[in-house]
Amino acid sequence: MAPRTDIVASHDRSTDPRDYQHLPQPLALMRKAFPAEYRIPPHDHERDQLLYAGLGTMRVRTAGHSWTIPPDRALYVPAGLEHSVRMLGPVEMWTLYIAPNAAPSLPRHAKVFATSELLRALIRALLAEPVVYAAASRAHRIALLALDEIQSAAPLALAIPMPRDRRLLKLCEALIEAPHDTLSLDAWADRTGASRRTLARLFQSECGQSFTVWRRRVRFHAAIDLLDKGVPVAEVARRHGYSSPSAFSAAFRQVFGQSPRAVIRSGEFAPR
Repeated sequence: MAPRTDIVASHDRSTDPRDYQHLPQPLALMRKAFPAEYRIPPHDHERDQLLYAGLGTMRVRTAGHSWTIPPDRALYVPAGLEHSVRMLGPVEMWTLYIAPNAAPSLPRHAKVFATSELLRALIRALLAEPVVYAAASRAHRIALLALDEIQSAAPLALAIPMPRDRRLLKLCEALIEAPHDTLSLDAWADRTGASRRTLARLFQSECGQSFTVWRRRVRFHAAIDLLDKGVPVAEVARRHGYSSPSAFSAAFRQVFGQSPRAVIRSGEFAPR
């Protein structure tokens, strides 16, 4: 399919993802604003996709995982991977559509990473360039450097594993929506119609971790969103069921290897 000729001009940038799937260059930028709670239903793309929120936080779901993507993190979504997106607040989304063979070491699985200052600057620089550009152009050189940055970015373990069993999925989706929930696994067994033993077994077999560990990961992912928004650590700890900021920080450090303030300050973390 030939690229649309009506999006070639420098500042005539479509907000329809379909217009970026067959462009002649290896990388193209789409910028789009979304209101809070806007939902993009499950879909996939012919090109790889780098989802980056310059403002706001997104929640991205696939069949097997859920990610909470705060500002200055990005999610790489390989071509053909079905995913949905929910905006947890107003979001300014910057999306790179990348030809799957554009570079030799592009991720072949979904990957979250902290965006470097250079990558953020390159993304913004592309906005001033034509949507369609020549191979020897400034835009092409910017795109090649952006691809280098993406390939060298270290992954962050931000994925929350999601089950396929409908009973456990009901439980997991409810906890992602309300991470402060304190119901026990016995109470969830009553709600889902599965025994406690069955739910515990399913958590291990489908999520690879216990109920307690899985719920703690969900809470910390929600906490990162709040901390990015400037909510004080004491308030974040209270909302997630911790008796004190120090107890919350100690548990957070066990998972991420850094204090909550250090994580937000650095923008980089690698859960243990």
